[in-house]
Amino acid sequence: MLSALRGIVQAVNAAGDLQTALEIIVERVASVMGTEVCTVYLRDPESGRLIFMANQGLNPELIGKISLGPDEGLVGQVARREEPLNLDHAEKHPNFLYLPGIGEEQYHSFLGAPIIHQREVLGVLVVQQKDSRRFDEEEEAFLVTMSAQLAGVIAHARATGSINAPQGAVAASALFKGIAGAPGVAIGRAVVIVPPAELSSVPKRQSEDVVAEQDAFERALNSVREDIRQLSDKLVDQLSPEELALFDVYLRILDDGVWLSEVTDKIAEGEWAQGALAQVVSNHIHAFEMMDDAYFKDRATDIKDLGRRVLSYLQAGDEEQEREYPPDTILVGEELTASMLGEVPRAHLVGMVSVRGSSNSHVAILARGMGIPTVMGASDLPYTQIEHANLIVDGYSGFVHYNPSAEVHEHFRALSQEDLVLSQGLEALRDLPCETLDGRHMPLWVNTGLMADVARSLDRGAEGVGLYRTEIPFLLRERFPSEEEQRIIYREQLLAFAPLPVTMRTLDIGGDKALPYFPIDEENPFLGWRGIRVTLDHPEIFLVQVRAMLKASEGLDNLRIMLPMISNVQEVDEALELVRRAYDELLEDGWDISLPPIGVMVEVPAAVYQARQLARRVDFLSVGSNDLTQYLLAVDRNNTRVADLYHAYHPAVLGSLRSVVEAAHLEGKPVGICGELAGDPAAVLLLMAMGYDMLSMNDNSLLRVKAVIRACKFEDLQDLLAVVMELDTADEIRGLLRSTLAKVGMERLLPPRSGG
Repeated sequence: MLSALRGIVQAVNAAGDLQTALEIIVERVASVMGTEVCTVYLRDPESGRLIFMANQGLNPELIGKISLGPDEGLVGQVARREEPLNLDHAEKHPNFLYLPGIGEEQYHSFLGAPIIHQREVLGVLVVQQKDSRRFDEEEEAFLVTMSAQLAGVIAHARATGSINAPQGAVAASALFKGIAGAPGVAIGRAVVIVPPAELSSVPKRQSEDVVAEQDAFERALNSVREDIRQLSDKLVDQLSPEELALFDVYLRILDDGVWLSEVTDKIAEGEWAQGALAQVVSNHIHAFEMMDDAYFKDRATDIKDLGRRVLSYLQAGDEEQEREYPPDTILVGEELTASMLGEVPRAHLVGMVSVRGSSNSHVAILARGMGIPTVMGASDLPYTQIEHANLIVDGYSGFVHYNPSAEVHEHFRALSQEDLVLSQGLEALRDLPCETLDGRHMPLWVNTGLMADVARSLDRGAEGVGLYRTEIPFLLRERFPSEEEQRIIYREQLLAFAPLPVTMRTLDIGGDKALPYFPIDEENPFLGWRGIRVTLDHPEIFLVQVRAMLKASEGLDNLRIMLPMISNVQEVDEALELVRRAYDELLEDGWDISLPPIGVMVEVPAAVYQARQLARRVDFLSVGSNDLTQYLLAVDRNNTRVADLYHAYHPAVLGSLRSVVEAAHLEGKPVGICGELAGDPAAVLLLMAMGYDMLSMNDNSLLRVKAVIRACKFEDLQDLLAVVMELDTADEIRGLLRSTLAKVGMERLLPPRSGG
């Protein structure tokens, strides 16, 4: 059964559109289970009705023409109750509904299973037989498993179906869910950027010169043929005749008239050579992978290898043509990188969408620093098919609108304009003190990682740097930066903010931040080798970085050093010993420096419970609310399947935040917070009431947070906190905070409710 299930899923994944996928499902499931009827009903999102969409065994003329309400028939019961229904006499069930003309009156046995994706019922999968019998446990288990496996495939196919409109037809609108990477709204046209020689990443694109594309394809084929011949000649003395025969197989595949003619036909229809090659080769790969014979399965690997070789030559020729970027470019790719970002003229780049990646990935950090609305992790977006399409990027909620309707376009145009007016209005607060109506001052610091952040941060009234991400200079290179290279970078930051304090976090890699030249390959990277764990295992990296920081601080004395991902006091003790060692060595070398304040990041639950012991050893604590929330709730916020469960207002998170403040203050040490929560205008009300001594945030949030603080009384916040801590859910807390801001006229500062 398992191999049959895999075969069906593979076949459905290879389908070009939703209807083809459904037809494959009913045909293959009926065959594997040996049933006379198999049907898929899909739920219409607007009406909620279950539509007869694909069938094997009943009247095909009624496909798409009849439907059932959620309270009608056995199918409606399966969908409504979200559980399987197994009957030997379906016609005797009180919910049985006879549908004239469909032809199911002769079938007595009925087994239906709901198709559910992320808690949403997408439809129902049904099998039926003439003989009166209950399907056995194995059959029922198979259909339930089949439904669960197909749910994601159907959800993806349904979401992307409108994008596969026939050429010349008007494509429908579609909505794709991702993760908010950088706030704001972008309205523009998709420009798809692809990595080299990756077949699955090549976008569909109309060519302007069919003859030139055909010639390019022929040249690429000839180049690959020559490469294979040369490789065969080079290895003739090292391989046996049987092994050398592989190269003959490659050459025969390259000369196969079937797939070559398919490529040339697509080019003749107007597809560019790269797209034609990728589509044809991918179809052949899927066909071979679905075969049971091991020999033919191996041929899929050969075809993929050859396809990539031909593609690399096509791309080499394509590089000669300089890419054009329209003035409203929305950059789209499977996994955007900093180098891709750098290729687009800044004045033309209005937004970005990455199919893979997280809100903490390097490109997302860059996007926030540059003020480019960005959505990450839009995994269902068929990015290869949307070149030049109209898109709206909602960087507040993480949604991407494809081919938006006039109403949606106008809504987001107005939202973007409101955002601009609001930002301009907040500029008046730049030089005003950040204090409540009753005189309570709250220092607002900034999170940085790029020199581009400096001017904006100071211009918006930042009083210091609560988090300087030192890993960014490491990410921008192809090797570890030297001590002197690091010193120069750190000196620029310290000088730019002097005499204001700058908190430099020691190298924090691992998790979703991997250096290309120092890969960390782990099954569970967020619970693995990251942060201080890496640098303590590599003291040569840690010492070089600390020495560079200390040297950079000479004559300025505004450096603070912060240790990430601390989970026990031993790590702190070891790190402190290394810092003091580096300091003593520099003093011996004649450097005129002071030992800076050293702090610890509270990011894991263990650090919350040992906050007081940690505070005794260091000069300050700083909560990293992003990771702390993630670890407390066991939710990867970069995983779209569970991102909805990531609630920074969760009572357990707020309780932990308050206990850290209490522990630090009992030891007489200041405590700040530098996660996304610090820049949340609503959360600031609670953080101030808890007693946080400093808030550090993205520079785009500084004036919004200042506006809220200046509109409130500190004495009222204690009562608000007391009420919040008695609430049971994040939604209740969010609602109370929103209404509190509304009472002081500040609800407009919250992210707009603009998602799908």
